[in-house]
Amino acid sequence: MTNTTLLEMIENNRTVDRAVTYVDGENSERRVSYGDLYTRALGILHHLQALGAQRGDKLIIFLNNNEQFIDGFWAAVCGGIVPVPLAVGISDEHRYKLLRVARKLGNAYLYTDAKTLERLSALAAQVGEMALFADLKTRVFLVESLTDISKPGKVYRSAPGDLAFIQFSSGSTSEPKGVMLTHENLLANSEGAAMVDKYNREDVSLSWMPLTHDMGLIGFFIMQFNKHVHINLMPTDVFVRRPLLWMLIASKKRATITCSPNFGYRHFLKVLGDRKLENVDLSSIRSIYNGAEPISVALCNEFMAKLAYTGLKHHAMFPVYGMAEASLAVTFPQPGVDYRWIRVNRRKLGVGAAIELNPADTRDVLELMSVGRPVPSIDVRVTDAARQVLPDGQVGHILISGKSVTQGYYGDAEATSLAIDANGWLDTGDLGVVHEGNLHIAGRTKEIIFINGLNYYPYDLENIAQRAPGLDLNKVVAAGVAKPGAQGEELVVFVLHRGGIPEFLPIATAVSRLINEHTGLEVAQVIPVKRIPKTTSGKVQRHLLETSHIEGEFDAELAELQALRDAQGGAVAVNGNDLESRLQAICENALPGKRVDVQDNLFDIGASSLKLIEIHENIEHDFPGMIDLTELFDHPTIAELAKHLENKLSQPVPAA
Repeated sequence: MTNTTLLEMIENNRTVDRAVTYVDGENSERRVSYGDLYTRALGILHHLQALGAQRGDKLIIFLNNNEQFIDGFWAAVCGGIVPVPLAVGISDEHRYKLLRVARKLGNAYLYTDAKTLERLSALAAQVGEMALFADLKTRVFLVESLTDISKPGKVYRSAPGDLAFIQFSSGSTSEPKGVMLTHENLLANSEGAAMVDKYNREDVSLSWMPLTHDMGLIGFFIMQFNKHVHINLMPTDVFVRRPLLWMLIASKKRATITCSPNFGYRHFLKVLGDRKLENVDLSSIRSIYNGAEPISVALCNEFMAKLAYTGLKHHAMFPVYGMAEASLAVTFPQPGVDYRWIRVNRRKLGVGAAIELNPADTRDVLELMSVGRPVPSIDVRVTDAARQVLPDGQVGHILISGKSVTQGYYGDAEATSLAIDANGWLDTGDLGVVHEGNLHIAGRTKEIIFINGLNYYPYDLENIAQRAPGLDLNKVVAAGVAKPGAQGEELVVFVLHRGGIPEFLPIATAVSRLINEHTGLEVAQVIPVKRIPKTTSGKVQRHLLETSHIEGEFDAELAELQALRDAQGGAVAVNGNDLESRLQAICENALPGKRVDVQDNLFDIGASSLKLIEIHENIEHDFPGMIDLTELFDHPTIAELAKHLENKLSQPVPAA
C-alpha cells in the first residue's frame, strides 16, 4: 500500500511488527513499537489541542531528546499541525535563531523542556526580545508536563498537497529560510529513494544525525519508517563524545544502512587512531550514506581501508547528493557498485568550462566524487547562467524539478522567486558536471560554508566578527577553504589590515573568540590582507582570497602570527590549586599542541563545539553531574570554571 500522507503512513504502520530503538549508549536503549508511536502521538496531541493548537498552526520542536522529538513530531502530524524542527545546539546563536524563526512564523507554538525555555528567556532578555518571548511563552508546551497521555486528541486528515513540515536552513543564519515540504513532496522522494536502494522490512538502520537535519529526519526516519525498517537512533552528542560507539552499535544491531557527513568519518578516524575495534563485524552494512557536505574522496578511501578488517564491504560507501529543497534525495549511485570519482583541473571549473581530466600538474588536481543519477521523482539538469542546458562534460548550475521539490520558502516570496523559475526549476546554488552519466559536484555559486555537516552563511559570521574593536563589515571576509588533500573545509577569516603583525594579533584573537563563542565554530586561521578583491559591482570575490591562501600567499604572515602566540604562551602557567590543575590537564588533552593558561578564554584559543563537548565529557568523568555543558560558556576560563566548581563542591549534599 502506497501512502499519500504522513498520517496514512503512521496509521498503516500501527500493526507492523517493527520498532524504533532509541540507543543512548552501549548498554542503554529503549524500544518503542510502531504501534506505540501512534498511541503516544494521539495522547500528546490531546494536550496540544487543549493548549489551543489547531490544524495549520506551526509547532516549533526545540528538543535534544530523540524520543521526545519523534513523539512531538507525530503528535503534530496527526493533528494537521505543522512541525518546525530547530536545533537546540550549545550556543546562544541557536536560541537567537529560534526567536527569529518565531517572529517569521507568527503565532507559533513551542514544544520544549523547562531548562531550554529558561535559557531562551535569558537570551531574550540579553538581546532585547522579551516582548517576543513573552508572547511565545503563552503557547509553550513543556514535555515535563506530560503525565497522562491516555486521552487521544482529534485526528485531522491532511491532503497530499498540505504542508507537512518546514525545514529551516541549518547553521547560524541571520534570516533563516524555511523550506516548505508537503506530504506529497516527502512521500514522492521517499518512494523514489526506496526504488533505488530498495529499503525493506529486513533492513536495520542506524543514525546519529540530528533529527533537525534533513538527512536525520527524512533520510533516516521518515524514509525508513515508510518501508517498515527497524530504526535505531543514537543522540548526536553521544556520537560526538564516543564516536567509536557508532560502529560498535552497528555491529551489535547488524545494521544494514547507516550514514555520516564528512566530519563524522573524520571524527571517528581521529578517535580510532591506530587501534582496531575488537569483536566488531560490519559485514551486514550494505549502504553507508555519505552526504550533507562536499564529499572527500581521500576520507572515504581512508575510512574504508581502516575498517576493511571488520568485513565492511568497500562498495558499501554510498556517496549521495541531496538537500532539503528536494525533500532530501537528488541523486543516488547504483547500489552494490564501488564508488568512483574523477580527477579534474581545479582551475578549469568555471560555468561553461569543459572539464580537463587528469591534469599533468598534481597541484591542479581536484578529485570530484560521483554522486550518481537522479532518483525517481527528481529531474536534474546542468545549465549555463541563462538556464540553457549544457552538454555532458561542461560545468554548470545544477537545477532540479519534480514532485519532490519544494514550492518555496515560508514567508519569503523574494527568496522563492530567486530560486525557482516560472517553469518550476529550482537553482540549487551548486555547480556540477555530468561525466559518463553521473553527476559530480564541482563547487557552488551560493555563498555557504560547510563545517561539520552544517552550512553557515559567510555574512552571518562576518557580522559576528565585525564586533571586534576597530572592525566593520567592509574589513572582514569569512570563507570555507578546502586545501588540496584536506578532508573537508576549514573556516578562514580574512581581515583587512595594513599595519604590522604584532598589532594584528589581538584583532585575530578577538575575531576567533567572537565567532567561536557565538556559533561554536573553530576558526582555523584569521589572516591579515592588504586588500579585499571585489567585482566592479562591489561583490566580494571570496574565491580569489581562498585561492591565494591555498597557494601560500599568506604563509609568512601566518608564521609570524604563530611565533608571536608561542612567545606569549611561553611562560609557565601558574596552577592556583588542584582543581585548576585538573581542569587544565583536561583542556590541554582536548586541545593538543595548544598551551592553555588558567586565565585563557577557551573561545580565544579556538575550542570548537566538538572540543567543548570533549572537555565537558572529561570533566563529567571526574566530577559527575557537577558542571553542565552550557556552564562552559558562562565560565570560559579554567580559573573561573575552577572557582565555580569549587563553590558547587562546597555546597552540602541535600538530604535524601
